[in-house]
Amino acid sequence: MLEFKNIDLKFKDKIIFSNFNFKVSSNEKIVLIGKSGCGKSTLFELALGFKQPDKGKIIFYGEPVTSNSIWKIRKKIAYVDQRVSLPNQKVSHFIDFVFSLKHNSCLKPKNTEIIHCLRLFELNEDIFQKQIDDLSGGEKQRLTLAIAVLLKRKIFFLDEVTSSLDVKLKQKVVEYFFNTQDITVISISHDIEWQKHLKAKIFDVEKKEWIL
Repeated sequence: MLEFKNIDLKFKDKIIFSNFNFKVSSNEKIVLIGKSGCGKSTLFELALGFKQPDKGKIIFYGEPVTSNSIWKIRKKIAYVDQRVSLPNQKVSHFIDFVFSLKHNSCLKPKNTEIIHCLRLFELNEDIFQKQIDDLSGGEKQRLTLAIAVLLKRKIFFLDEVTSSLDVKLKQKVVEYFFNTQDITVISISHDIEWQKHLKAKIFDVEKKEWIL
């Protein structure tokens, strides 16, 4: 499904990747680990076309990631970052805005579906009338995850998305993403809840190796 082939990438004088190869199959649940600065988030940026490798190819569903193909590829991906930056408006207005965008309008969910997704992450309909700036960091993270699920993407790039959650909520999020059969999950996380899950395949980006 996703393959990095012979990737070289250098930032200033630092080599991030040298002849790097990495492959993800459909419906796999992968956790990326490694110290800060080793290239975990950079892998996401390369896959999403935000950065270009100095050498090598990135292949999505058999198609190279290029300036021409990237928009079609991004429609299949939900990218959720730990740095949640949302406009300050009512939550209900923000959800309406997301599904008013041209490429999302055909996916506009019913109210019952929105409530169902909110409840997956321990939120309820009371949140609709709240201002986004009045939400806690954890509530913003969970709201963003619920919207990502509503967008019905098949591939989830999750970057430290449980960093503001307590242990119970972390487990809730992990269980949802790892137990949903027909999605591919690639998660960057230092949280043990992600790493210890039986379905998790662990890849150490710093050492460039799978952890068995």
